[in-house]
Amino acid sequence: MNREYDLEDRLVRWAGMVCRISADQPSTPLGRHVSGQLIRCGTAPVANYAEACGAESRRDFVHKLKVCLKELRETHAWLKLLIELDLANAKAVTKAIGETNELISIFVTSVATARRNDRRSQS
Repeated sequence: MNREYDLEDRLVRWAGMVCRISADQPSTPLGRHVSGQLIRCGTAPVANYAEACGAESRRDFVHKLKVCLKELRETHAWLKLLIELDLANAKAVTKAIGETNELISIFVTSVATARRNDRRSQS
């Protein structure tokens, strides 16, 4: 199977997990705010990764991966805040944080590899 589709599928499953956590937020001003933020940053990596797969250049690819990484890190922060505020099922959020950490590691490595390959191709 193609690795980029494996990662895309993993991102889709992760985004679904984040959206379900978001949907479970209380209907209070704080709950709605956190939920909206989670939906935005928790779904963005899926679309940005799809764009990266169709990048027009290696530089464009790296840029789009970095946008994915930025959104993953933002989601990580919001998930940690949910734990701090005791607004969600701790088990579900902890699982989502673990998956977020793994995805962040994958994207950090991917950015470094793509940059290294870009430098080699320019030599």
